[in-house]
Amino acid sequence: MILLRQALLTLLLLTALPAWAKTLAGRVVAIANGGALTLPAASNQQVKVRLHGIDAPESREAWGTRARQALSGMAFQREVRVEVRDTDRYGQTIGRVYAAPVNVNAEMVRRGMAWVYTRSNRDPALALLEVEARAACRAFGLIPVRSGRGLAEAATALIVGDGEV
Repeated sequence: MILLRQALLTLLLLTALPAWAKTLAGRVVAIANGGALTLPAASNQQVKVRLHGIDAPESREAWGTRARQALSGMAFQREVRVEVRDTDRYGQTIGRVYAAPVNVNAEMVRRGMAWVYTRSNRDPALALLEVEARAACRAFGLIPVRSGRGLAEAATALIVGDGEV
């Protein structure tokens, strides 16, 4: 009976965790690149937010301008909600960004403007979006399959999370 009670309490706590997670909201004031944006915060400060689970080319890299434009089109000067996941070693907030009902992180991958960052992503749906983007050639030149792998091997690596694709 005690074991059942502990299991139920654990389940209750795990389902309630998202409600306790920190959430930010505000109008996006800057887009750094295809994977980072800035929100205003209290006391005239700004919060730089990196999109969780994805990586995009930097502005000066190939496709960097297009990735930045894609993120800008979805989020710049729009009200967004950020579900904070972590803070990186530079103090930047890492989170899942929503503009209206759109999951911006997932949409960047779906459009082929970003790829899954396998070291932090635990969402198999995001990995599948990347596989679909590759298959549809939306990302030709942006998210090439590395190390000579074919699409099937890349898909398996993304979904299972066994290394770089």
